[in-house]
Amino acid sequence: MASSSKANLAEQDEGEEAEEIEHFNDFTLASSWERFISEIEATCRQWLADGPKRLLEKGAVHLDSSDNIYKVKSELKNAAKIYSMEYYFEISGKIADWNCTLHDLQLCFGVKEFLVISPQSASGVVLDAPEATKLLSAVSIALANCSSLWPAFVPVHDPSRKAFIGIQNMGTIFTRRFEADRIGSQVPIKFMHLEGLYELFVSKFAYCMSDHSMHLFRVHLLMKLTYQTLPNDEDNYDDIQEADTENAESETSPGCDNPNRKHWDDDCPWNEWYSAEDPVMGFDLVVTWSEKVVESSLEMAEMENASPHEAEKWILAPNLYPNLDSSKGDRIGFASQLHLLVNALEMSFEAPFIEDFVSVENPGSDNLESTMVIPPPTVLDRVLKDLFLEDPQLPDFAKDEHKSSRAIKGAPVESLFAQFCLHSLWFGNCNIRAIAVLWIEFVREIRWHWEESQPLPKIPANGSIDLATCLINQKLQMLAICIGKKRELNEEFEDCIGTKDNASANMEVITTFCLVLVPLLLPVLFVTDSEQGEKMQEVNKVGDESSSFHARSHAFDEKRDSLLTPEGFNGSKTVESKFSANAQDVHPADKSTLDSMRRGSAGTVGSMKLLKLCQSLHAPFTQSAPLMTEDMHEERLRAIETFGFSFNFSAQLERETLSSDMSAFKAANPGAVFEDFIRWYSPRDWENDESEAKGPSTDLTEGMNVDWPPQGRLSRRMSESGNFWRKIWDEAPILPASEQKPLLDPNQEGEKILHYLETMQPHQLLEQMVCTAFRASADTLNQTNYGSLKEMDTKMDQLYLTMASTLRPLQVNLLSNTSDTIEDLQRLCVVFEHVEKLLILAASLHRRFRQVPRISEAIFSKYYNFYLPNMGIGLADVDTQKEFDMKLQLSQNERQVVSNMFTPPTANQSWRKVLSMGNHLNGHEPILREIIFSMRDNASDNHYASSSPTDYQQDTETYRMYTCGTSNDLRDSLSVVRQSFE
Repeated sequence: MASSSKANLAEQDEGEEAEEIEHFNDFTLASSWERFISEIEATCRQWLADGPKRLLEKGAVHLDSSDNIYKVKSELKNAAKIYSMEYYFEISGKIADWNCTLHDLQLCFGVKEFLVISPQSASGVVLDAPEATKLLSAVSIALANCSSLWPAFVPVHDPSRKAFIGIQNMGTIFTRRFEADRIGSQVPIKFMHLEGLYELFVSKFAYCMSDHSMHLFRVHLLMKLTYQTLPNDEDNYDDIQEADTENAESETSPGCDNPNRKHWDDDCPWNEWYSAEDPVMGFDLVVTWSEKVVESSLEMAEMENASPHEAEKWILAPNLYPNLDSSKGDRIGFASQLHLLVNALEMSFEAPFIEDFVSVENPGSDNLESTMVIPPPTVLDRVLKDLFLEDPQLPDFAKDEHKSSRAIKGAPVESLFAQFCLHSLWFGNCNIRAIAVLWIEFVREIRWHWEESQPLPKIPANGSIDLATCLINQKLQMLAICIGKKRELNEEFEDCIGTKDNASANMEVITTFCLVLVPLLLPVLFVTDSEQGEKMQEVNKVGDESSSFHARSHAFDEKRDSLLTPEGFNGSKTVESKFSANAQDVHPADKSTLDSMRRGSAGTVGSMKLLKLCQSLHAPFTQSAPLMTEDMHEERLRAIETFGFSFNFSAQLERETLSSDMSAFKAANPGAVFEDFIRWYSPRDWENDESEAKGPSTDLTEGMNVDWPPQGRLSRRMSESGNFWRKIWDEAPILPASEQKPLLDPNQEGEKILHYLETMQPHQLLEQMVCTAFRASADTLNQTNYGSLKEMDTKMDQLYLTMASTLRPLQVNLLSNTSDTIEDLQRLCVVFEHVEKLLILAASLHRRFRQVPRISEAIFSKYYNFYLPNMGIGLADVDTQKEFDMKLQLSQNERQVVSNMFTPPTANQSWRKVLSMGNHLNGHEPILREIIFSMRDNASDNHYASSSPTDYQQDTETYRMYTCGTSNDLRDSLSVVRQSFE
């Protein structure tokens, strides 16, 4: 037993010795922490070797918050934890000003390029203080091995505190330490003022001094204050406008004289249809003082009372509406409603008649009723009353019209149909049912005006039809002309009937003629010559009493045959005065006879003579050619294409006009022949002989005597047998234009127009509505006063050209329910939305800076270049995370205008904020105050200089403190230079 126990003890001792050998630590191998440092060093050496340009080629990421800062990232592993190390660097070599967009750590500590190492966790900060110190030491050792001067930072504490610790090797015996922290609430009152912040900084190096105000320290100071305008609410908007008015008179613009304006765009042209959100939410004014040297806290107290107008720089930064560059359709405007109108156009192919979208018997009416709402009758009545409101003065249809507007086959913005289309955009949210209801009532109202012979509002009755507009607008123009002709006929009919007094007077004249003149005339017929003279004297006495009855008729004939062209008749363009002809050309007896027979003459035509009579050729008054709309012209063209173009067929189409002109020519030229009419009406169909082709002689009178009768003949087509023109000539009666039947029958044409409006197909209506709505919307926006912004002018020009090309299929009736044009129209709505947003922004900026247009032009140009890449025509919205940021330095003469934007708080606003900081601007305290304190020493004067191997003679920023905050928030960042001990 004893021997066995001894054996066990021996085996146990041998096992312990073996275990001790297995756990031997070999310090010649690197530990995990050393490997971590080595990995950091390798990464830093690679970044140093690559340099900024090579790092950009390898995919360095640009920071959206800055224009010139990039970063590269690397993952590091230490035991079970993974860390992220980021290197931030700049491309340009110049030192960035703090008025530029800097990284947060650059602003806090005044560094240019730096490293940030943080754990890959939810918080992204190191919560354990020993771990943070150890991590910072590892980075410092790695950078020292690389001979790099990059500062390194580690985020610590709670993320909301934005706290950092850092270190930087300065290449000498000195090392810079960094520390930043934040107070999120309950800031001590002392630190709300400049005096308290100054004493806080001095306390970092004046440890033994209890009263800092009694000692002088040369502290360098930089200060920047940020002010923010009040929101554009209803309370303070009028105050801002009154402040601008008091300082200077604003530029006049349409509708800007309204003293009771409650919304920012009350004087803008689109305000009649919708109210737009102001894209400019406000402005930030950054006021910067130049560097000063402060030696006591008393100077800080004086600086706190200084006016912002004493600052060196004023920098203005606009705050624009969020998602202004988005196309998600969350903003109401013309573009959003035009998109709904395009959807209605797509649905219009589902029914053949407009009434089908309103009738409950329509198979698809259930779906329509559940998704589309018709406004109440009160809204419908209000819209119709606005459309047909009689305006004593017609609007100027060409006023503020864009030069490319007529390339779009719509209607002028002030016309009746254009106003109907604009109302339709907002009537029932522009669904097909609401449009159908509004159109039916619109046509009923037009029929009432026709039947009652009432003039159509917003339609010029100038006797012409604009073929460059849409067909519905042409029809309404022609209907307005027909209503005018109808009213004239009614007035003439009433004049013919006369009043009861005129009727009784006429009966008295007739009775006198029957009772007095007839008995006297009868004996004359049966008396001798001697007695006849006595009887005629008695007749003349009675005839003088009734001469006034005949004078009126004679005066009317003279007016009708005057040289002035009456309304509705046309004179020859080559007519010369009838007194230019020589009186010797016509025999006295023949001249008096022909003149008594001539009616409806507008004057002689040069020296032309009739072929059969040696009389001057007279140009007659003719009726105006019958007005035709575009579809009537197309109908004639189709007839010509069907039956072939021939001379006689063309004459058949113009039969009524030719017959009217020939009748008027016969009445103005008694004894004229067909050849005379051709010489005047169609000179190219009269072939002169060679003798006449040489021209008239020098003496006009002698030439006419020699050259009469004119030598020549009809052209071949006019001299053919069965010529239709000669047939019309033979059948044409001798009547002046004033006694002819009008070529335009107003009653017949008016009923045709109403039939067209009442029976047109839905898609035909919607096609013309889309064209007109786009044109009217663009013309409305084009009336906006946005100053001299060249980019906006260019964009409006491009918009009109894009609309003209996209809407062309609708103008030529090439659209079908399966056409790709619907998708093109939806893209056009996106383009329209982009331009509309830019224009509203331009108007908002212009009205704020009318006195200093340079500010509005600079801001708009900057935003235009920022927004331009997103202005595609795709239907998908381009989602960009980058926000618009701009800072514009103001000149001295621009400061007062910007200062007026900071109006003193009113009684309603005084409770919003309690003033607790200095440097007020018109009663507004800064929303952010940033100060940089710095203390500079010469290294040669330092008590550590003797141990320094190098004579370091440059000034070193030994202490630097950056403070940023308000009365409720304070952030402090401190950097201190210390000597390193080995």
